[in-house]
Amino acid sequence: MPGQRLSIRDNAAVGRFHGVSASNGQAISEKHSGSIVRKESGCWHWFQRACPCCVRRQSSSNDVSGDVDGVAPGDVEKERPTPPTLNGDTELDELTLAVRSVDLLSEKSDQNKTEHHTDQYSSDQLIIRRGQTFQIELDLSRPFNPNTDKLHLEMKTGSLPQVSKKTHIIIPLVDELQDERWEAKMVEQKDNRVRLSVNSPVTAVIGKYKLTITTQNLKTGETTTHDHDKDIYMLFNPWCEEDTVYMEGEKELKEYVLNDTGRIYYGTEKQIGARTWNFGQFDEGILEACLFVLDNSDVPPSGRGDPVSVVRVISAMINSPDDLGVLEGNWSGDYAGGTSPTAWSGSVEILRQYHRERGTPVKYGQCWVFSGVTTTVLRCLGIPTRSVTNFQSAHDTDVSLTTDVYLDENMEPINHLNSDSVWNFHVWNDCWMARPDLPPGLGGWQAVDSTPQETSYGTFRCGPASLAAIRSGQVYLKFDTPFVFAEVNSDKIYWQRNLDGTFKQIHSDKKAVGHCISTKAVGSDERVDITHLYKYPEGSEEERIAVETACRYGSKPNVYSSPIADDVQVEVKMEGEGPRMGGDAQLKIVVKNSSSQPRRTTLHSQVAVMYYTGVLKDTVKKDTLNVELNPQEEKTLDWVLPYTQYQDQLVDQAALMLTLSGRVTETQQVLANQTSFRLRTPDLHIESIGEAYVGKETSAKITFTNPLPCTLRDVVIRVEGLGLRDLHPIKVGDVGKHANVTVTEHFVPLIAGKRKLVASLDCRQLSQVHGVTDIDVHESQ
Repeated sequence: MPGQRLSIRDNAAVGRFHGVSASNGQAISEKHSGSIVRKESGCWHWFQRACPCCVRRQSSSNDVSGDVDGVAPGDVEKERPTPPTLNGDTELDELTLAVRSVDLLSEKSDQNKTEHHTDQYSSDQLIIRRGQTFQIELDLSRPFNPNTDKLHLEMKTGSLPQVSKKTHIIIPLVDELQDERWEAKMVEQKDNRVRLSVNSPVTAVIGKYKLTITTQNLKTGETTTHDHDKDIYMLFNPWCEEDTVYMEGEKELKEYVLNDTGRIYYGTEKQIGARTWNFGQFDEGILEACLFVLDNSDVPPSGRGDPVSVVRVISAMINSPDDLGVLEGNWSGDYAGGTSPTAWSGSVEILRQYHRERGTPVKYGQCWVFSGVTTTVLRCLGIPTRSVTNFQSAHDTDVSLTTDVYLDENMEPINHLNSDSVWNFHVWNDCWMARPDLPPGLGGWQAVDSTPQETSYGTFRCGPASLAAIRSGQVYLKFDTPFVFAEVNSDKIYWQRNLDGTFKQIHSDKKAVGHCISTKAVGSDERVDITHLYKYPEGSEEERIAVETACRYGSKPNVYSSPIADDVQVEVKMEGEGPRMGGDAQLKIVVKNSSSQPRRTTLHSQVAVMYYTGVLKDTVKKDTLNVELNPQEEKTLDWVLPYTQYQDQLVDQAALMLTLSGRVTETQQVLANQTSFRLRTPDLHIESIGEAYVGKETSAKITFTNPLPCTLRDVVIRVEGLGLRDLHPIKVGDVGKHANVTVTEHFVPLIAGKRKLVASLDCRQLSQVHGVTDIDVHESQ
């Protein structure tokens, strides 16, 4: 009973004093996890030394058989002296202090999870953020006496915890907590229960910890340990001002850390498409999967306190070429044995599969999939992150910080030399953190790219690169700033081969790369343009200075030539949202003479099917256009690509590249233009049927129209929704030309509130077809 004195004859005294058996007093449970180190009292040690002949080991029944040093068996008890009797407070103090149970206060509604913003994780484990106190409750075998009892905690992470590596933490019990250190304070005591407030520093290593509680009685020297069977998960803390990932603003934190759905943009700058992506960082098993990704890397747990290091590791581990990371990239168009990149609509199944199969890369991913999974992992670990799309994104292969196009003597592209490319779009990530490893002012958003393009220090990874450094051309700052700078702000330089095999620069396009850099807006599904964060306005003095500064550190520092006549311009325009899949592609070529003299030119046009990465597949049409312009005249030429010429040639994203080149007869000015465009695909239309309630089956209708004049084979519609249902593939089969299809999906919502149901179409002949709808889920009636 609380407050009741325990008799010296209780079971806690068995084995400590003579004549005490388990039948004396009430039994005390010994099922707590732990061990006890016994130490005899000082009086008993003195008695053993003074009269060793009288002290003999007893059997557990207290019976002794045979002679003991000449003493008759029946006289043993009679002749053994009785040790000093303890009573009062001393009697209580010398009883073993053991931990019977631990409550980590890890329910969703408990103070720990609400204060640490971890109540959305689908886990009953304690998930906390560093640099912030958390509380635990201990149930002890008796009341804690601060005068005679000691208590401390130990937390260990990794397979080989070490104090020197900050992976084995010893947490003392103190009177007052101080910042920037591991400490615990007793904030409440009621009978045998105590509540501890535990503080962690903002530099703590993130990951999964094991908890041990050690107690000691100062008078007897007895020590007990209790190894708790539940783990504690430590995350970065963007709500803590001292943490290097700190972000100011609740709206921003809600978007970049707590939002589990988002938008990823694709297409071309003139035809920007958007798709909903389920990040699902709080879904069941995802935190474990994210930590498994870290464990699979070569970086030890001791390196997980620095977000720069963690982000760099994740950038490498999301791709698979050199470290068996999460996703295997595939741009071939053949996705046998895996899932087409366009069929994914979220990260959850990808990470679960990688974890379930113990580190076998998931097939297949392309840039938006790599980015979506990266957002999931970093948000899950507590680093503010967003997916970012760059349209007209350059891939510089020779560190020249220019995008080079090589032409032969007849102005035809030399394909085997054109290793640099410009992707229609490329998706990577921004993550938010301070950069104490860089000069002041370079913290904030950092670019991170998990798509395997070029190696960094021997590994396929990229970043984190400071956006402030990229904007100003400071490409000498780590990590991988030159590569990202070239993606968003390199000039496109055209080179023509001379008769002797050398090349001369004939044209430069200073506005060809890095357009409409896009991400989802805070608090809405709108697109926001963040190009200004990556580069100064095109053509401004600041932008030109940044480009020239960067190029001085590239492999072609003397690339810029003298100005040439530039009074004829050529531009490609499209009407409305652009060509649609299944029809003829129609564009407008606009040629303008801004001089006071007539101008003549011959334009060579070539259109090729293109992977969205900028790699050309096959040329499908070539033309030659003779253009004569009067002074100040502008001509618009119609350009048409019939469906029959491209129908059997398309690859993923249905992208094409139109290349125009020519020379003005009067001035020898070179005209060059490359325009990429895509053939727009239809959407999946999703409509909720009736009201939705938690725990009750509801339905949604999905409709689709085949835009092609041919049959689609083996169509599959993949449906998923966070809090609505796990990924569910619906086999539709063949869909005839221009046919309509309707399927009904049944599901049982698990979470109340506004949820998103996402669907994507998986079909070899048609990709990038998807849809989304909001489902308002009510609490059960």
